[in-house]
Amino acid sequence: MPGSPDDGSTVVPMSSPHLLAPTHPTGAVRLRPGRERSVERRHPWVFSGAIASVHGDPAPGDTVVVEASTGDAIGVGAYSPASQIRVRMWGVDPDLAIDDALIAARVTAAAARRQRLLDPAAPAPTDSARLVFSEADDLPGVIADRYGDTVVVQLTTVGADRFRDATAGALAALPGVATVFERSDAEVREREGLGPQVGLLRGTSPSADLVAHEGPWRYAVDVAGGHKTGFYLDQREARAAIPRFAAGARVLNVFAYTGAFSVVAAGAGAASILSIDSSEPALAIAARNGELNGVDIGELKVADAFTALRGLRDRARQYDLILLDPPKLAATDRQLDKASRAYKDLNLLALKLLAPGGVLMTFSCSGAMSAELFQKVVAGAALDARRTTRIVGRLGQPEDHPVPLAFPEAEYLKGLIVTAD
Repeated sequence: MPGSPDDGSTVVPMSSPHLLAPTHPTGAVRLRPGRERSVERRHPWVFSGAIASVHGDPAPGDTVVVEASTGDAIGVGAYSPASQIRVRMWGVDPDLAIDDALIAARVTAAAARRQRLLDPAAPAPTDSARLVFSEADDLPGVIADRYGDTVVVQLTTVGADRFRDATAGALAALPGVATVFERSDAEVREREGLGPQVGLLRGTSPSADLVAHEGPWRYAVDVAGGHKTGFYLDQREARAAIPRFAAGARVLNVFAYTGAFSVVAAGAGAASILSIDSSEPALAIAARNGELNGVDIGELKVADAFTALRGLRDRARQYDLILLDPPKLAATDRQLDKASRAYKDLNLLALKLLAPGGVLMTFSCSGAMSAELFQKVVAGAALDARRTTRIVGRLGQPEDHPVPLAFPEAEYLKGLIVTAD
């Protein structure tokens, strides 16, 4: 519980004059000496260990005033007593009114910032993009992805959950939107004391034939049952890079999901493609994606990636282009050691399968793993594989997944393009 002796803070009756502010906060959180610097530098998280006392009796998702150790108000945020991130900042103005109008305005502004990407006249036109990216758009816990006329929203925090209707209404009001569907079923909600929420929020039910368009490619999107919101929009730059290496190549796509990498490789003239994923339904959609684009994406194999890679190694198979895009292996810092070993094993196996002169495109989407650490892990794998390797490119999040300078934690996706002698 917040303010209990186990976190070293105390709970006292609410006495702050900021209760009269337009936000009508239900409490205040006073920070320990020196811990206000992070908030003043516009970092959006306040951890439980930074809190000296909690004033009043704020409920999950309530707006609270954040105070420096001196008692001076330095901002407002959403209170989350079940999470180590005890407060997620809405802003550094303590008089900021946190209401439906503010949330709707921020959703609308975030979507407007993506208009350049969604412009039909863009060099690589697409009808699909991330419209809202949580803290990067001043909307902690709100993710919204657009696929044509359908928007899929995830609410991952108690603060975001409080404004479900305002968020859905603002998304539904965007030009051309016919459907707003909720996929708030990520495990991270458990750390906020929230259960899953899945279902239609506005408009008509999502089409079973929903397709995302990206340049010349078409990708089926499983809104109700797919990973995250149904498709990996964040790998747009990686898909664009594949044609440089795929022509005439023997391609191995590991953690293939619905086969978008395989579609692009096939379209670029790959000699052969093997796609591996543990999900049979995902590979069924991969097959459909091949058909949608009129390309042969080769062999689809339902298997555990580690087991399959070891089997290919034992059979001395070789590939010219290996695509290695595992799911998040480290959700928190505590999981980093275990995740690092798993990333190393995967990349070691991949490098043993890589033909001389071949290319490995390898990724980590674990926010807890820094780009520096990921590179060290891959370097360790190369050393154990006894391969001479070079980084010839880096990949990351596209422009609709921006990273605030004050919040480097938003940079979760790291990719390396590595060649091996």
